[in-house]
Amino acid sequence: MSEKLSIGGQAVLEGVMMRSPHAFTVAVRKGGKPGAEIALLREPIRPIGERYPLLKKAVLRGSVALFEALWLGVRALNFSANESIESDDGKKEEIGPLAMAGTMVVALAFALGLFLALPLLLTHLLGTQYSTFKGNVLFNLTDGAIRVGLFLGYVSGISFMKDIRRVFEYHGAEHKVIGAFEAGEPLTVENARKYTCIHPRCGTSFLMVVMVLSIMLFSMIPGSWPLWAKAVSRIVLMPLIAGLSYEFIKYSAKKRGSKVIEALILPGLLLQRLTTREPSDDQLEVAIKAMDEALAMEPR
Repeated sequence: MSEKLSIGGQAVLEGVMMRSPHAFTVAVRKGGKPGAEIALLREPIRPIGERYPLLKKAVLRGSVALFEALWLGVRALNFSANESIESDDGKKEEIGPLAMAGTMVVALAFALGLFLALPLLLTHLLGTQYSTFKGNVLFNLTDGAIRVGLFLGYVSGISFMKDIRRVFEYHGAEHKVIGAFEAGEPLTVENARKYTCIHPRCGTSFLMVVMVLSIMLFSMIPGSWPLWAKAVSRIVLMPLIAGLSYEFIKYSAKKRGSKVIEALILPGLLLQRLTTREPSDDQLEVAIKAMDEALAMEPR
């Protein structure tokens, strides 16, 4: 089964989401307390690509997969927030779908502003002071370097927050359990513990590929364009960048062992050292539960 199924996942608040080709499951430790009951969300899914074969074409499927991942990710976070957060009197606090949707819209706007608009604006300001920054290559290299620097600084900064560190630990648990599954081992805490927190198909590696490819593609935008046109062109190119990044991640996962591929994916693997932490046995149990439920829902 491990050779046929591609399983992906995501760390959420006090839990893990696992997605198999036809199932979506979320396992969350209630109240965030070790040893507490594990709450489950289990739903069958039918990928968009199965309903519309055109969307399974190379590059295009990457944007579709990203959209699906974002949609399921928001639902998983909503469920985990409702199950893991308790008020001072021990009662569960419900977060409504509208509140969660509003939070995600604000988060998306913040991300676009910090990692897309701000680097472009800062580079543009440098260009007004130094004529050498008006060339396509140097302008976009500077824009990309600022973007990568802001991203690394942001991730490093939030890693000191207690709640975020817990999410990073569950991220490590997700990778270890997927590693054990892909190796064909029985899914136990002892077996999962042996595997690394680093995985080549991780979304963190995907983000690194996106940043590198964006520097390359944005360099084709004429330096003479006004600031607003450069900003719009970046937004328009993002689906293409996401699609190409998806294809690279899939290809590199199949070509592990090649020295060239290993060198290309190394930055993404190193970046995961910031976004994963060694999990506890209790956290591995949650990740295993999510995986078991996803596998149980797959057609035999």
